[in-house]
Amino acid sequence: MFCQGCHSPDGGGATSVPPLKDNIGYFLEIPAGREYLVRVPGSATSALNDGNLAEVLNWIISEFSGDSAGENYERYTASEISRVRVHPLDEVEHYRTKLLAQIAAAKARN
Repeated sequence: MFCQGCHSPDGGGATSVPPLKDNIGYFLEIPAGREYLVRVPGSATSALNDGNLAEVLNWIISEFSGDSAGENYERYTASEISRVRVHPLDEVEHYRTKLLAQIAAAKARN
């Protein structure tokens, strides 16, 4: 898993990649967003086994989410990772754009 290829060590983002810091938790608010974090190529094709990938994603969320994840977010499990990662994303940027619109709509309703 090479998160720093698209995100800086501090959870920032690259030119076309949104920052993780203070934002990653918003993806957990919608099912497709939660799956997105597993399906991005850096996660889905990682050499980590399902349990280790779940641990790393949970660490990333706890380390970089700020207030965006809330205190009681549902942690990833190995079985969830196993079920979702077999469908890696091809069109990451297009898919992410749709998700960000859904997240914005969900935030507006709350």
